[in-house]
Amino acid sequence: MIHSQLYLFLIFITNGIIIGLLFDSFRILRKAIKTSDFITYIEDALFWILTGLIILYSIFVHNNGEIRLFMFIAILIGLVLYIIFVSKFILKISLSIINIIKKIFLSIFHIVEIPFKAIGKLLKKTFFKPISFIIINIRNYFTKISNKFVKNTKN
Repeated sequence: MIHSQLYLFLIFITNGIIIGLLFDSFRILRKAIKTSDFITYIEDALFWILTGLIILYSIFVHNNGEIRLFMFIAILIGLVLYIIFVSKFILKISLSIINIIKKIFLSIFHIVEIPFKAIGKLLKKTFFKPISFIIINIRNYFTKISNKFVKNTKN
């Protein structure tokens, strides 16, 4: 009897740790990607739904649906232990990895961007400048003709 309750207590401490990991994953997501308030509300609702599902699943699978106070105390203990001993390291490591990945992607983007910029400059020099030169000269020509026409009609 005591052995099975100790086993349940450890399972629900583990649930508290899992809930702490889930909480940190949402915190990491919020720090890595800036979102609107509406998305934040959706994330909060998703966190609470997942937390409730984790707890209900464990209660039904490990304790045949019987709810006992010590389960919630164990979840709280697991959550507090996770936050005190592990959370800071998980956040620091995860955010460092995300920042490194961001820098790598930005570097790759800048490297890939170089040929496109060169092609754009080449197109501008070889295609767009001559066309704009022609258009400007045609516009000037028609302006001269229209000015002569206006002068001739006034006389």
